[in-house]
Amino acid sequence: MKTNTWLIRREFWENRAIWMIPAAFGGLLILAALFSRVNIPVLNTHVETHDFGGIFLFAIGTAFYLVMSLYAGWYLLDCLYTDRKDRSILFWKSLPISDASTVLTKLLVGLVIIPLVYFLAADVTALIAAFIVSIRARAAIGTALWQPDVWWQIQVLWIYVIVTTAIWYLPVAGWLLLVSAWAKRAVILWSILPPLALVLVERVFFSSHYVGEALNSRLMGLPAAAFRAGWKDGSDVEINGHVPGSIWRFINAGGFFTDAHTWIGLAAGVLLIVAAIQLRMRRSEI
Repeated sequence: MKTNTWLIRREFWENRAIWMIPAAFGGLLILAALFSRVNIPVLNTHVETHDFGGIFLFAIGTAFYLVMSLYAGWYLLDCLYTDRKDRSILFWKSLPISDASTVLTKLLVGLVIIPLVYFLAADVTALIAAFIVSIRARAAIGTALWQPDVWWQIQVLWIYVIVTTAIWYLPVAGWLLLVSAWAKRAVILWSILPPLALVLVERVFFSSHYVGEALNSRLMGLPAAAFRAGWKDGSDVEINGHVPGSIWRFINAGGFFTDAHTWIGLAAGVLLIVAAIQLRMRRSEI
């Protein structure tokens, strides 16, 4: 347990961008709340007030999620490659730490730790920005930004997104780690060219699109697999364009965890991660 803790701490020491990027991004959003122009909407009903608070929190969370996705992808693609490039792999291989522990720790950081850091940064940013905007706008939208029930629903949504993202994108993470453990240079190109070549070969020689459709489904299919397109009120009337009264009417945990694509992707991800560990055991410095 102590070994795993130190391995995680090592990732924070060697990759300060894990916390610096969300801190800087949150600082920019807070500066925007301080100095940008505040357009005060007219909120006439409780539903509009409820929706506005949810949209505000959701917008900040979405912005952090997009930044997190880009950085987490880059981290997974670069982490094992950098160890070989700067030859620190020689030092770590001299310690009683298995290659499996190293790879799995980096996987944990990329799929869980980094999203949790961004989750905390998004929460802190949203609270500070809501406080600033509510003061600048005075009573006009102050109460709209302080919706405890909506805030708690966003917390549930964040945890659900972290779990489903880690599971759904496990094969993508495994592929990035595999490339990171194998490539000697141009890791970005090597991560893109083989899948692209498969798509082109299939189209030219077989006139089919199965590989492209599978890749597109894996890269873009999480929202459809993990969430409902709309949600329903107590009378089973579908409502679009409003924050749900309950987050459980929005998320689709049952559909996600019973979807065959979820478990097929999970199995593929495990195989790719095993392959990355084997490459890590056989590869040395560049």
